[in-house]
Amino acid sequence: MCWEVNKYVQRQFDFNYGGTGSWGVELVKQLLTLDPREIVVYSRNESSQVAMKRAFEDSRLQFCIGDIRDKEALTKACRGVDYVFHLAALKHVPVCEDQPYEALKTNVIGTQNVIEAAIENNVKRVINISTDKAANPSNFYGMTKAIGEKLIIYANLLGTQTTFVCVRGGNVLGTNGGVIHLFKQQIAEKGRLGITHKDMTRFFLTQQEAIKLLLKATVEGKGGEIFVMKMPTCKIMDLADVLIEHMGKKQVEIVELGVRPGRKFTKSSIRNTRHRRRSCSTRIIW
Repeated sequence: MCWEVNKYVQRQFDFNYGGTGSWGVELVKQLLTLDPREIVVYSRNESSQVAMKRAFEDSRLQFCIGDIRDKEALTKACRGVDYVFHLAALKHVPVCEDQPYEALKTNVIGTQNVIEAAIENNVKRVINISTDKAANPSNFYGMTKAIGEKLIIYANLLGTQTTFVCVRGGNVLGTNGGVIHLFKQQIAEKGRLGITHKDMTRFFLTQQEAIKLLLKATVEGKGGEIFVMKMPTCKIMDLADVLIEHMGKKQVEIVELGVRPGRKFTKSSIRNTRHRRRSCSTRIIW
């Protein structure tokens, strides 16, 4: 598998939208081992770009400040690119519930801009990173990502040289702002842990596992597929217990905060398709 990915990416020009996030940093780290000609990280976070440049110190890594909402800038930055990894999104459920217009502009219109910029520049392939929340969505974030998936899959029917695939993931362990980071901070600083509900379950993957599966889908995709990562599930309460024990804390109060708007008790990564016309191929990767 490593040889296949290396053969696929070697001496290619890769473009990473939203590349300064947790997924983006790990993607760049693994791509650099595969001898790409150049990688461009495109994001609107200036501080993260500076920190990332200092951390990698690699001449093949270039940075471009911009927003996927800006189609003109996006198209210009995408010139000469072979492969596009689209990771940019507004991801926090409460933020998307409170500010749906902003979520729409980034997750839907931004994705359409990525498609059109890639087609105009004859990019070989676009890999769109989606979420398990796009399966039977119960919140606005999931809805916008589901629409983004539809746009990506439909783009394969436009008769262009560019192929488009989706990869649907879940929670990545250890990311800043993620549940483990939040729980550890609450345990250490407050001695009090707030959970939504004791019976809730979530999918989890490590950053390394998630990117390996992403690269595997990049190689195996033909265009029009939604790749679903095979992910282990964990009860939030079990995760809380493990972290409390790991940190050596004896007296930690666990408080149920209640289910927030748009949240599910259990997750699914594949939507119910019994009454839906089959318009794409859904494949599980592990």
